[in-house]
Amino acid sequence: MSLIRNVGRLAPWGFVGAALALSACNDLGSGSQRSLAPIPPETLAMMEQAGVTKESPTLIRAYKKEAEFEVWKQRPDGRYAYLKTFPMCRWSGQLGPKVREGDRQVPEGFYSITPGQMNPNSAYYLSFNVGYPNAYDRAFGHGGGSIMVHGACSSAGCFSMTDRQIGEIYAILRTSFNNGQRSIQMQSYPFKMTAENLAKHRMDPNIGFWKQLKEGSDHFEVAGKEPAVGVCGRRYVFDAASGNGQPFDASSACPPLKRNAEIEAQVAQKAAADDAKVAELAAAGVRPVRVVYQDGGQHPDFYARVAEVSRPETLVAPIEIALDEKIGGSKSRSPVITMAATRLAAKAKKEAETKVAAQQATTAQPAASEPAKLSAFAGATDSIGGLLGFPKEPPPAAPVAQSVAPAPAAKAEPAKTEIPKAAKAAPVKAAAAKTAAARQSAATQAPTSLPPHRVDPAKKPQASLGGEHRAKVADAASAPALREGLPPASARP
Repeated sequence: MSLIRNVGRLAPWGFVGAALALSACNDLGSGSQRSLAPIPPETLAMMEQAGVTKESPTLIRAYKKEAEFEVWKQRPDGRYAYLKTFPMCRWSGQLGPKVREGDRQVPEGFYSITPGQMNPNSAYYLSFNVGYPNAYDRAFGHGGGSIMVHGACSSAGCFSMTDRQIGEIYAILRTSFNNGQRSIQMQSYPFKMTAENLAKHRMDPNIGFWKQLKEGSDHFEVAGKEPAVGVCGRRYVFDAASGNGQPFDASSACPPLKRNAEIEAQVAQKAAADDAKVAELAAAGVRPVRVVYQDGGQHPDFYARVAEVSRPETLVAPIEIALDEKIGGSKSRSPVITMAATRLAAKAKKEAETKVAAQQATTAQPAASEPAKLSAFAGATDSIGGLLGFPKEPPPAAPVAQSVAPAPAAKAEPAKTEIPKAAKAAPVKAAAAKTAAARQSAATQAPTSLPPHRVDPAKKPQASLGGEHRAKVADAASAPALREGLPPASARP
């Protein structure tokens, strides 16, 4: 009997679902028993862990960019608890609202799902209509075919899941309807309403609309309850009632609104914090972009299952087009972003000045010892040159006087014994004359051709020439004439 009652209860849904000519997803099929499948045991265990029951009310949140489909369940205190996320197999179109028939857009906004929108006879395993267009869409003249959440991983403007996923989601919604829930709210977002996403998309043409959706998201996250959704003045209003009893009209101005002051204060505080974070990210260099898809996307879990999805050739990485913010034009920076940019610039300038000062303090210490190092090097080179018989180079010309602080007085050094220049030069000249005479005598007696064991110096390898030069230098240094004419080692400079 219980089965018969359930079948009788589901029969009107099948009739309504079949009556909906689903031009967007062409969702027509024959009846089946899969719409009666129970909720999987592992999902029931998750409900128990979250402190909810399978009969409790359900709420849905969907994110296109992240391709995620969240299910939430109501706790006994009336607040909603997160249950689980279903990775989305396929969605089509671009970020932004659905506008017309055939644009392949997945709608964005707040929608209501009723028992009559459930379709057990779907050609895409199972499905349910999300309720597009709503009052907001109609106020702007937006329309198009019925938009579904269904299986088969095929999307032409719908939220597409796998057959197993839609079977579980369908069972969760069916159970809530069977236990008295009259409608299930579905919140459809372009992306998760984080400061990072809002900073990246702050120049998108849809940003004004998306900020309205964020307001509804903030109400849900602050209060933890399903926000009451209204439309007036061609905009969404949340958790508000008419102050004069006049009903909301989507195309007319809003009447005076009555709101919960405590919730509004918390929402305003969250919005201010998020705006400040967006301004900080913008000032730190996060550039605004426009994300362009070839035709929607899918969750990374399905990257390896391309054969299961519709139009797999269009599943390529989206292109991010950088947008330039106009400064001083019709779209100038907001004061919040300008102030954040000024603070960051001042902080960066101060850090740079501190770094430069530290570097100057580090390099100033060894600078004073440079003259002493150069003097010692010059003295060493003079000593070697004197040993080899090279004349001492004259000192460089004195630099032009500058107005600098006087250098500290040099320490007095002990007097050195000076050797007369004539005494130093005499042995060197005698040795040089003797060497020249020996070379001339050898040249007159040398044969016209070199013996086999000698090599022409012009054809010697560079290493051999260098070795011969070092040998000559050693012979010159050990010549008796030089050793006899040099002063004692203690008196050499």
